[in-house]
Amino acid sequence: MPFARKIVLHSRSGYTPQLDVLVNEFMRDGVSFVAVVGVDASRVEDIVDELCAGDGSTIYSMLTSFHENETLEEAVAFAESLTGEFAGKAQIVEF
Repeated sequence: MPFARKIVLHSRSGYTPQLDVLVNEFMRDGVSFVAVVGVDASRVEDIVDELCAGDGSTIYSMLTSFHENETLEEAVAFAESLTGEFAGKAQIVEF
């Protein structure tokens, strides 16, 4: 089943190689926004950005944000408050 266009990524333990697989799946499915909340949210968001940039030859455009010291519910509320091309419900993905 494809991912929604808007994701709230709940990091349970910080970076793991599973993140690389997830981000590739996000790009495959056309995800346009990822908000990261939970353990090492800032670092995980940076890695998502790096994976989208790849080697620089073909950059995947994805808006990202991190939400340190916020609850999952607050991150979802932020994601769902976005408008325009980022409007709509957010899917929660845990890793």
